Amino acid sequence: MPNPLALHTWTLDTTPLARVLDIVKSTGWDAIELRRLDFKRAAEAGQPAEAVLDLVRRSALGVSCVGVELGWLWAEGAERARLLAAFDESCRWAKDLGSRTIMSPVDRGEGPVARAADSVKEVGDIAGRYSVRLALEFNSQCAQINTLRSVREVLARAAHPHVGLLLDTYHLQRSGAKPDDLADVAPAEIAYVQYSDVPKSGLVPGQALDRLPPGQGSVPFAAWFAAFARKGYSGYCSYEAPNPVAWARDPAVVSREALDATRAAAQGSRA
Repeated sequence: MPNPLALHTWTLDTTPLARVLDIVKSTGWDAIELRRLDFKRAAEAGQPAEAVLDLVRRSALGVSCVGVELGWLWAEGAERARLLAAFDESCRWAKDLGSRTIMSPVDRGEGPVARAADSVKEVGDIAGRYSVRLALEFNSQCAQINTLRSVREVLARAAHPHVGLLLDTYHLQRSGAKPDDLADVAPAEIAYVQYSDVPKSGLVPGQALDRLPPGQGSVPFAAWFAAFARKGYSGYCSYEAPNPVAWARDPAVVSREALDATRAAAQGSRA
């Protein structure tokens, strides 16, 4: 795989972070992707954010990305102020860990596109102060910004240099996108890539805790990885595959199998 590979902590959600870091390193991934939830859980256990940062630093793993709390696109008043403060905090954590990328899903509800674009500009300015870039992810199961086209409309209106696209093969597949849909996407638009496979059957609208390793579902990984390569994307690809079936298994085995499946899919993209 020409891109460095990261494992998203949601993939091993029921495993303590310290153990996840050990597994990620021992099974051969290049980096870890952290959620804001990882810091929240530590705080609930009486550990400050600095303790999480120290734990990650001691692992000597790269940090591909740090997540922010969603909901800021259309929030107002006191809730908006709280979410922007949390956004600022996540940017600081990313910078402290040497990560150049933060990510946020779009809001789950609906609202004016113009207001969403203004919010993107506002958080883009925050990201710029920390020299990080926000990767904004559309969610195929949310109400409004649920396609590549819809999130690109918001980003085009905002036109902020510190904000770009997060492309996730799971949501691309479930929204009906094809690799050829990247034809008119400029390389500079792509900020980050996440991936997992989509079950061939049994999909439930609104639910997304059914993600699989490459090759076990319906995503044409060879075509998608080749499309990312044609765009010159050289950043991290992060395996985000929350699934209760995987959480019930040995996390080290889950990690190793996913990395092997990723490498096999990457070989297919170069065939």
